[in-house]
Amino acid sequence: MVELIQLIPEYHPRVWGGRRLQPDADQPIGEAWIVHEHNRIAAERYAGRTLAELTAELGAALLGEAVVAHTGKRFPLLIKLLDCHDWLSIQVHPNDAQAIALEGPGHFGKTEAWHVLEAAPTAQLIAGVKPGVKPEALQQAIRDGRVLELVQRYAVRAGDTIFMPAGTLHSLGPGLLIYEVQQASDITYRVWDWNRPASAGRALHIAQSLAVTDPSATGQVHPLRPMLDTDAQQLVACPYFTLDLLTSRVETLALDTRGQSFHALTVIAGRVVVESETGDMTLDRFESVIVPAANRLYQVRPLTPARVLKASAA
Repeated sequence: MVELIQLIPEYHPRVWGGRRLQPDADQPIGEAWIVHEHNRIAAERYAGRTLAELTAELGAALLGEAVVAHTGKRFPLLIKLLDCHDWLSIQVHPNDAQAIALEGPGHFGKTEAWHVLEAAPTAQLIAGVKPGVKPEALQQAIRDGRVLELVQRYAVRAGDTIFMPAGTLHSLGPGLLIYEVQQASDITYRVWDWNRPASAGRALHIAQSLAVTDPSATGQVHPLRPMLDTDAQQLVACPYFTLDLLTSRVETLALDTRGQSFHALTVIAGRVVVESETGDMTLDRFESVIVPAANRLYQVRPLTPARVLKASAA
């Protein structure tokens, strides 16, 4: 067995960022990378080693048998928190084959999912294009800088989940705080960046965007829905990851990795203790822990009414 793994988040300034992730930062912070292969491990015994280094050493004991069979000894996911004070660029990501063709061997594509943590009353996002837009019209609009005319906007609220396959034009709007899980890739092709002065120097990627945009892709927005009579709801399942919402007011939740995939847990409300044979860890809101696949059985015990997002790769 392997002990529970907590990582040190990395904070990234963005022109569209806000003040919720690091209120005292010198610049607005747009992204907190909370689970990523280059994050350093918090435990002193690992002396600043990265998750990538530990993954290479432990292999299936950390990742899981199914994960190693699919992606090898590389941590396959990237999990972020996004604080959107302004619109992100309208952008698109490649699939696996396109990522290798455009960026070279060793690159993953980027299919992702968002879970809305907080939303202003007027918050919107962009996911795909309007129905009936012809491929040649979309391509010309990308070339001409008119893509904003053709994209599909959605109003969203806290609790909504959005699945965004590679090739889908998308953007997040002001007033959103987002949990994002994706393949371990940060390849982003900017199509349109709102002509804002703060974006000067942020290149657009027109040729790459034309190569990877799927004009039929509209994204999949799943509105907030009442909880079922269960402690866990599956929000997204795709070939790259599964995302579940765990909810408990007082009852301890029993979980099992089955040895197939690690579980990456992020508390989005309340406070919990994650209990494993290798030790326990208390987590507050927006803190995360990785439960290694070899640990199999573990428990999530709420100290207050809590909601936890669980991401896995199998």
